[in-house]
Amino acid sequence: MKYSELPEFSKELKRYFKKYRTPRNDLDTFRKITDSIPTGTGKHFNVLFSNSEIKIIKARLFCRSLKGSSMRIIYCFFQNERKIEFIEIYFKGDKENERRERIRDYLKKF
Repeated sequence: MKYSELPEFSKELKRYFKKYRTPRNDLDTFRKITDSIPTGTGKHFNVLFSNSEIKIIKARLFCRSLKGSSMRIIYCFFQNERKIEFIEIYFKGDKENERRERIRDYLKKF
């Protein structure tokens, strides 16, 4: 599986890394899960958009620093290419929902 990040995602991850210290390691663990099941399973993964080529998925990213709380991660899974591109990461305590306009802007590329 190939992975990439939007520049906005990288900035958010860097900010959370300074604040909590474990998001990079937690993201590596998350990558191992998505290597085997890219769209995830269960209640911790929710498909926001789907067509024949891509799926936009919102998932819980369990952060060890938050001790029981979790972050949310939005990513795009390219089915034909076996590639994942991370779009957004946020802590549920900082904001309630994802930035839908960022997802809409991202989808305009396709």
